[in-house]
Amino acid sequence: MIDFFDLYLTEDCPYGDETTEFLEIEGNGRIRIKSREHGVAACMDDLAAFYRKNGLEVVNMVSNGDEFNPNDVIFEAQGDLPTIFKLWRISQTFLSMVCSIASKTRFTVELARKSNPDIMVATSRKTHPGFRKYELKAVKIGGGDHHRNSLSDSILVTQNHLDVMEKQVNLRAMRKVEIEPRTREEALEAAPVADILLLDHYSPEELETFVPELRSLNPHLEIAVGGIELSMVSDYAKHVDFIVTTAPYYAKPLDLTSKIRRM
Repeated sequence: MIDFFDLYLTEDCPYGDETTEFLEIEGNGRIRIKSREHGVAACMDDLAAFYRKNGLEVVNMVSNGDEFNPNDVIFEAQGDLPTIFKLWRISQTFLSMVCSIASKTRFTVELARKSNPDIMVATSRKTHPGFRKYELKAVKIGGGDHHRNSLSDSILVTQNHLDVMEKQVNLRAMRKVEIEPRTREEALEAAPVADILLLDHYSPEELETFVPELRSLNPHLEIAVGGIELSMVSDYAKHVDFIVTTAPYYAKPLDLTSKIRRM
């Protein structure tokens, strides 16, 4: 199993910390990572495990899923100063990204559930290479779910698949079958045999009449919608079961700062 934090450290410090070694910094110190804005804590346990693995003591951290405010210290650790300097930038960058994803997810879920308490907000598999494990975890912490973790965990017949299929396929499977129709006609044709339809490029007004028509063909059919602006989430949530989005992965990183002091 790949240890991603070891990979991040090797990438950022492949041969040693030139500055800390040049300044001959030794002894023990403490690092405090503070937020300049409101957010939701995520993957704190993963970062803490990385610190402990490197011989540092985690003094304090905000629990996953808890919210924090500007000027709050969200992570604090102490120990060998040269080690702290090696882990400093990785830590701050990591938390700025995962906490931002959790925050964006929570905001989106809360917005969607104002108009549909049962709606599920699920993120796509368009994660950043090498960061999927933590992006998916941050989404869950923020109250969202996963549309697909990988190609291996579900069946999604996309428009590209439909473009190259040469024969009709028996759609019975152990897993739910999701289809992304290219046209209204394909959606009507797929509704009786699909478990889920992923509809793109429909307005909320169009879905208001089209979704009941599709469900009349299959009472168990679930409807997902993707490719929408987050400002429209509440409008779409009224008519569907799932909102599929990539937006949380690309949320602006939170503004964090770190202070290192000698003990």
